[in-house]
Amino acid sequence: MRAEGQANIDRIEAALALVRQSLDWDRALRRLDELNARVQDPTLWDNPKEAQAISREQKLLESAVDTVNTISSEMADAIEFIEMGEAEGEDDIVTDGLASLQKLADRADADKVQALLSGEADGNDTYIEIHAGAGGTESQDWAEMLQRMYTRWAERRGYKVELVDYHSGDQAGIKSATLLVKGENAYGYAKTESGVHRLVRISPYDSSARRHTSFSSIWVYPVIDDDFEVEINEGDLKIDTYRASGAGGQHVNTTDSAVRITHQPTGIVVASQNDRSQHKNRATAMNMLKARLFEREMAEREAAASGEYQEKSDIGWGHQIRSYVLQPYQMVKDLRTGETSSSPDNVLDGELDPFISAALAQRVTGETVEVEDVE
Repeated sequence: MRAEGQANIDRIEAALALVRQSLDWDRALRRLDELNARVQDPTLWDNPKEAQAISREQKLLESAVDTVNTISSEMADAIEFIEMGEAEGEDDIVTDGLASLQKLADRADADKVQALLSGEADGNDTYIEIHAGAGGTESQDWAEMLQRMYTRWAERRGYKVELVDYHSGDQAGIKSATLLVKGENAYGYAKTESGVHRLVRISPYDSSARRHTSFSSIWVYPVIDDDFEVEINEGDLKIDTYRASGAGGQHVNTTDSAVRITHQPTGIVVASQNDRSQHKNRATAMNMLKARLFEREMAEREAAASGEYQEKSDIGWGHQIRSYVLQPYQMVKDLRTGETSSSPDNVLDGELDPFISAALAQRVTGETVEVEDVE
């Protein structure tokens, strides 16, 4: 087997191994047998809600198992094709077989990410909150750059993006914004983006053209529906109304229709000003609060096993998950996985999938890497 062919075989096998690990393969096969039998039971639909949940789980698990089996089979066929070409001295056959392996490796990497989205809310729409850190105009401009980055990333995936809440910066940029991203697996893909993001650049606001470091934080949490139970005590809420302000004036109105809700036991604050109706903004903010509380519970449960739950409350040095360096050289580096890009312009234009894929894989393997931040 030629070196390029073996490299693609290694890629395929690594992707399949990760998917099997994420599924807990033997358990997944047993569970799929149980679900297949259950969906054949005519009494299942006596309880429509349970039936929908079982049907959805069955389809997702069946798709993941079929993906692994199909890729494994096609890889074996391609290897046999190449070996036949090598034995018969047919270079054209070998070349075609190697091309098939290349395409299969690319497909395995893409399907791997899809299969890693197994969390209970991964298939849901998502909210993405952006908050500028300390530093005034510098950090507020960086926060707006991140807002654009996530908007472009969502659009690249064919998702719909709505601006739910928006607070302009004092001179430029934004103090905060909340995006609602709608599309299949939006939360599953975006969830690993939560954390502090660091920018290093020559400041366009510094007449001396000095290099500045800015921080902004991202918080991602899923849109949830009535299938997810979240109890909220009304007495724990502080509800404020205020006059909406928006980007470019399209959200501005002359009444106190915007709503901010503070959940006092946790300190979680959510806000909505997207609608001219205070009642609708309140409903949206309540849904956001339920989603934040649900995400918090999921994070605590997930971290209970590793003992590493920590609120990302400090937006500054030492807490960043990713650094974006524009000067004096160009580099984006994820400090959790070691994933890098030498094209920050492309990353800031929404090319985030390599970082997301690496972070999702890391959640499955539990492997940590020693990564030094870029200066």
